[in-house]
Amino acid sequence: MTTMLKGIAASSGVAVAKAYLLVQPDLSFETKTITDTANEEARLDAALATSQSELQLIKDKAVTTLGEEAASVFDAHMMVLADPDMTAQIKAAINDKKVNAEAALKEVTDMFIGIFEGMTDNAYMQERAADIKDVTKRVLAHLLGVKLPSPALIDEEVIIVAEDLTPSDTAQLDKKYVKAFVTNIGGRTSHSAIMARTLEIPAVLGTNNITELASEGQLLAVSGLTGEVILDPTEEQQSEFHKAGEAYAAQKAEWAALKDAETVTADGRHFELAANIGTPKDVEGVNDNGAEAVGLYRTEFLYMDAQDFPTEDDQYEAYKAVLEGMNGKPVVVRTMDIGGDKTLPYFDLPKEMNPFLGWRALRISLSTAGDGMFRTQLRALLRASVHGKLRIMFPMVALLTEFRAAKKIYEEEKAKLIAEGVPVADGIEVGIMIEIPAAAMLADQFAKEVDFFSIGTNDLIQYTMAADRMNEQVSYLYQPYNPSILRLINNVIKAAHAEGKWAGMCGEMAGDQTAVPLLMGMGLDEFSMSATSVLQTRSLMKRLDSKKMEELANKALSECATMEEVVTLVEEYTK
Repeated sequence: MTTMLKGIAASSGVAVAKAYLLVQPDLSFETKTITDTANEEARLDAALATSQSELQLIKDKAVTTLGEEAASVFDAHMMVLADPDMTAQIKAAINDKKVNAEAALKEVTDMFIGIFEGMTDNAYMQERAADIKDVTKRVLAHLLGVKLPSPALIDEEVIIVAEDLTPSDTAQLDKKYVKAFVTNIGGRTSHSAIMARTLEIPAVLGTNNITELASEGQLLAVSGLTGEVILDPTEEQQSEFHKAGEAYAAQKAEWAALKDAETVTADGRHFELAANIGTPKDVEGVNDNGAEAVGLYRTEFLYMDAQDFPTEDDQYEAYKAVLEGMNGKPVVVRTMDIGGDKTLPYFDLPKEMNPFLGWRALRISLSTAGDGMFRTQLRALLRASVHGKLRIMFPMVALLTEFRAAKKIYEEEKAKLIAEGVPVADGIEVGIMIEIPAAAMLADQFAKEVDFFSIGTNDLIQYTMAADRMNEQVSYLYQPYNPSILRLINNVIKAAHAEGKWAGMCGEMAGDQTAVPLLMGMGLDEFSMSATSVLQTRSLMKRLDSKKMEELANKALSECATMEEVVTLVEEYTK
């Protein structure tokens, strides 16, 4: 029976394919007394062998998508599987206690996990506990005959169905086979949405219950343009979706013609269109989409894709690759923004009631400065600065004293490098991300000391509206065009210009086709967005008159009381 769902259109495109459920299966089992111990041993050997070959395939795939270092975690998993001592103990449990292989596996692996987790002074051994947990889950799934989802092993066209997608899940997705994804939770600004746009995979998020409704292999039709998902679409509906996909492809081809065009309005005013990236590999997409700069390089992915803190040389190579890849165009690098919903397996973040309001980003960098993590990153950036046009940005700044403390550490590391004879570029701009209302309100004071502002609307909106952007219950409060948000943004832009500084935006709002006319009217200098939104935005700007947009912005700021009124006004001015 055909069922239609509506979610949030998070990444443009249309797809029709079979569902692939990225959902953890039920791995519960009963302990049974058995007489045929040889059969249980054979079942165990078969499950271990299948797991081993599966992990080898996953590792090979991960090497090509994530790189050798990130893929090394699977070597650790294979070592656990091949450990003769552990296998011998599981077989001994089968024979001594006359229990099924599932029960023996769980008993022995739980013992090892307990021992390793107890080694609180040895981070390496504690990580082995996580490896054993992962491997046990895989072997148990094979013993029970249930499928453990492995996105890296997909070899046919599918639509991924999941509760949510983690950055590591998305990194394993092969665009050749993954035609779209649909999730229960998330919105346009969640990490899965941002990754989907980077990979150019259509996505519909926040459907609430797609994982309960869809079954493995069921045909789905997904529109990342409208947010519609159809389960078991009729032939007519499939045809409609295919046509919509073709129309979107034609539209993209039209935008592609603007790749090397200047970003100018109908009346000749220039704006800078930049792109947001997470890894050096994303630079190709930035250039393919004709962006004029990188407006946000999220360096935390360097940390999230590693098994330990990346070294100064590792970071230097990554920053150098991005700067060189941009051929002299500006690159804004944000210092590590860990915390909130971004964690590191090797860095013990405290459990907090409100991690988004807690110890994160620059707060971690400053309070651990003595440990060298922040200094290491700044040294790597300063060394890489000679390879392009570097701009450094500090995230999550609430107080002017925080910016001053970070700038002081930056100046100290710069002086040390110069004293060591290491070349450092002149004229590196140092700015802040405006994502806390306190900083937006005090922008006139910050503007005297920073070189630039980049407005991070994803967090600025959630902090201003006191509404978690990942929470479906309060998603109605995530209002980028609310007059209160527009006034804060306007305040930041005007404060920057009063001091002769530039203001950009690196939140998803910068590529929002309803917000762009308003931001142009307020005089935002740089718009940084997912690379795939650049050409569409350039096309829109070419059709708009900047003077008329100024009139629109002034009207929205002074006369509108609700988001709906702002949207209506934008529609009037951009018809």
